[in-house]
Amino acid sequence: MAKVNLNAPELYVNRELSWLEFNDRVMQEGLSDSVPLMERLKFLAIVSSNLDEFFLIRVAGLRRQRAAGVRKRDIAGMTPAQQLRAISQRTHRMVAEQTAGIRRALEELARHSLVVLEREGWTDSGRRYLRSHFSSQVLPVLTPLAMDELQPRPLLPGLQLHVAVLVASPKDHAAAPRLTVIPVPTQLPRFVTLPAEPGDRTIRLVPLEDVIADNAEEVLPGGEVVATATFRITRDADVEIQDDDASDLLAVVQQAVLARRRRSAVRLEISARPDRRIKKWLADWLELTPDDIYEIDGILDARALGQIAGLPGFDHLRLPEWPPQPPADLAHSDDLWQTLQERDVLLFHPYESFDPVIELVQKAAEDPHVLAIKQTLYRTSGDSPIVRALERAAQNGKEVTALVELKARFDETRNVHWARRLEDAGCHVVYGIAGYKTHAKALLVVRREPPRVRRYVHLATGNYNDQTARLYSDIGLLTTNRDLAADVGAFFNLLTGFSEAVGWSQLTVEPHQLKRRFVQLIQREKEASSADQPGLIMAKINSLEDPDICQALYRASRAGVRVMLNVRGICCLRPGLPGYSETIEVRSIVDRFLEHARIFYFRNGGHEEVYLSSADWMRRNLERRLEILFPVTDPGLRRRLIKILKTCFADNVKARCMKPDGSYEPVQADGPRIRAQEEFYQEAVEAARAAQRTTVRFRPLRRPREP
Repeated sequence: MAKVNLNAPELYVNRELSWLEFNDRVMQEGLSDSVPLMERLKFLAIVSSNLDEFFLIRVAGLRRQRAAGVRKRDIAGMTPAQQLRAISQRTHRMVAEQTAGIRRALEELARHSLVVLEREGWTDSGRRYLRSHFSSQVLPVLTPLAMDELQPRPLLPGLQLHVAVLVASPKDHAAAPRLTVIPVPTQLPRFVTLPAEPGDRTIRLVPLEDVIADNAEEVLPGGEVVATATFRITRDADVEIQDDDASDLLAVVQQAVLARRRRSAVRLEISARPDRRIKKWLADWLELTPDDIYEIDGILDARALGQIAGLPGFDHLRLPEWPPQPPADLAHSDDLWQTLQERDVLLFHPYESFDPVIELVQKAAEDPHVLAIKQTLYRTSGDSPIVRALERAAQNGKEVTALVELKARFDETRNVHWARRLEDAGCHVVYGIAGYKTHAKALLVVRREPPRVRRYVHLATGNYNDQTARLYSDIGLLTTNRDLAADVGAFFNLLTGFSEAVGWSQLTVEPHQLKRRFVQLIQREKEASSADQPGLIMAKINSLEDPDICQALYRASRAGVRVMLNVRGICCLRPGLPGYSETIEVRSIVDRFLEHARIFYFRNGGHEEVYLSSADWMRRNLERRLEILFPVTDPGLRRRLIKILKTCFADNVKARCMKPDGSYEPVQADGPRIRAQEEFYQEAVEAARAAQRTTVRFRPLRRPREP
């Protein structure tokens, strides 16, 4: 086989542009007439939320590189400056398409008696009501900020709406108008609801920023309002937390969160056709170029569409509810401990309920035979039942250890709160390994069962978060497998002590070792591949960006291995390139649930192996995080995971196929309609019903009442 250069830039897609392709796929769901209207609004809101984080972190980092004169090219051959230019061009097109889609969706929503009114559509009576509402409910909360060149400029928070007001002096017509900024209070509802007209059931909503702009003269009496514009700043939030020598990591994290408020601006969103003086003043003040400025002809901060989508009374414009089903494998389980002693249990969320995981921790907290509970916490919910159960366990005298990852981006404040609560309850709280984020998802319960002590383990691809467990598609394994449980025990010892990792029996854990393991598995598949039995790799992941993994997959493809990748988001590898990736196909599913599970299959010459992991094929996961890769050895559960993978690749409704140029197109429907998430949910429903039918419940007969 001829030698080729696998470092050639033309073999790769730029990471940032690939991510924008993912966000475009999200947007296409928001533009599709096949998606119910309220669900479309949710997707369009997610597009904005995604872009916020993208600019906060990725664009901010590239801007710092450009400012530092960095000219190093990425794997796709692009410098930071080239990436920023390409990002701006692609994002401006995306925002224009999103804005047009929002306008169409709101026009359709108006036909269903829910109207978002622009100022031009206000009636005289509506304006009078809004003026009264403004005076009584809004004005007392406002704090106008004068932008005086002679005074220190006030700090305007990122991701908050502001109304810029250009004010002239009626007494001095020669004086230049002055700029005042009014922050839109986040404590008030984003929309004001107008009173219903007699006999009219239409709901009329008015954006709060429009109410403020229309009443600006009441905020600034004595001045003449020349122009107003709504705007929103995005600031650099890519703060690196240095934990190597931090004596008080809690304090360091809190300081880093506060530091984000004062970072430089990376993006300005402003209402369409603003007064040129306002736009120039803001651009100069924020040191932004035209590439960084986005004029929005509609609602700024479209995340607010999620609030509209959640309004009660419009169920006919939503998808039918898919309540999580009780796992069929636990249907006959009156004693969870006994069930897990007998067999492993696989949980597929959100099709199957997350409740068994919560109940395991709650049961362990109260069980007098449980000696210890150890758990990693990366992202938890605001009122986490799992954290409350850990507190209860500590109060009941059990040995409770919680690893709380304080460096989970944008969840730092919440995690600091939980860490302090757990410490106050008597738990041992640790914050991970210096220099690494702990992204692994693991739970260990140690229970005395004479004459032995048994370990119960839960490992998962997703977080211990009861809220996102209803929205994200993830997989968890409950097991008492001795080798796996021993490894999990050693993993927690690695986190809490100064011990060094020893040989693992089942787990792959350490940074770099995890990458080596993946490359070895891919290489083994290449070596086992033959014309009679070609190799097969199937992977379901969130992102593929690591160059070493990409090159290993290219080598496998050149050897004839079939590689089937279901990649939700970033994919830097190019499929279908002659001589490089002809046997590689890449698909992506965007549907009502966020695809989040990581599953890996290797044919291995007929000795099939299936793994689950918390890690994606990203450099950050494989080099800078503590992750877990673990095998699923139970034959029945392994077959189930293979079926899940095959169903994902059979999807011809919500799946899109990646082309060699990095763009995506819908999968052509060939045969019956298959929507993977719908298939998974129906399987969960049918399994739960079948389990219920076979459940025999004995009820004791009671003495009949006296006649």
